[in-house]
Amino acid sequence: MDFTVIANAVEVDAGVKRVSMRFIKKYAAPERVRLSSELCEKISDALHEHGLVTVPRTLPTSENDWVYVIGKDSPLGQAVGIAATVASFAQLGVSSLGGLESNFPGLQELFLGGPPLK
Repeated sequence: MDFTVIANAVEVDAGVKRVSMRFIKKYAAPERVRLSSELCEKISDALHEHGLVTVPRTLPTSENDWVYVIGKDSPLGQAVGIAATVASFAQLGVSSLGGLESNFPGLQELFLGGPPLK
């Protein structure tokens, strides 16, 4: 899996790029007919090695879906890291926002891949 093209595109676009899963699949496994959850996990790991994170964190298996690829070291990438940490704490029942996360019901789904916070 060579994601140099995607990494360069993210760098050129100030740390964030919206790409389709079809585009990602083209560089990850063009010979595959479909994206599986296992392949999406491998893609996430490969992107992470290139210094990139995705929103949502759990990549969709549909080629028709779009994701944001963000440079980890960019200001937005750092904010995504903080949001993922907040979602993890909320999932554990340790709210670092004092219950404020109930105002953001999509937080857990985007950053942890689970059901919305209660």
